[in-house]
Formats: sequence, C-alpha cells, structure tokens
Amino acid sequence: MIIDIEQISKEALNAIIEDYILREGTDYGESECSMDDKKQQIKAQLSSKQIVLVYSELHETVNILPFEQFTSHE
Repeated sequence: MIIDIEQISKEALNAIIEDYILREGTDYGESECSMDDKKQQIKAQLSSKQIVLVYSELHETVNILPFEQFTSHE
C-alpha cells in the first residue's frame, strides 16, 4: 500500500528517509553529499512521485521504492 507523505508527521518521514539512506548506501556521484542534502533529494523525489513510501502489511515495514517498481508488483 502506498503511503501519502502528507498523511504522516514530518518527524516520521525524516526517520524513514534517514533509515533508507543509511540502509541503502545510496550513491550520489563523485562528490559526497551531506545527510541534509541527501534527505532533500529523497523528499523531492517523493514529492514528484518518482519514488513512493510503501507499507508492507505482511512484514509490517515501510520502504521507499521507485514508483514503477511498486506498480509492477501489483
């Protein structure tokens, strides 16, 4: 199930994004970005719907997935 980012608190969204960044080890190119820069990039992608928050009822977890990837599993 896709979670609308407007329906959760800013603190919860920040925690999910920080966990995603630390877990995924996201590559941001040749130069290193600060955690704040990475969070802003993720928030922009969430706002533009390039990526979405997905809740798994089976695992009771929230993950960030590319929109296309999520829709291909439905």
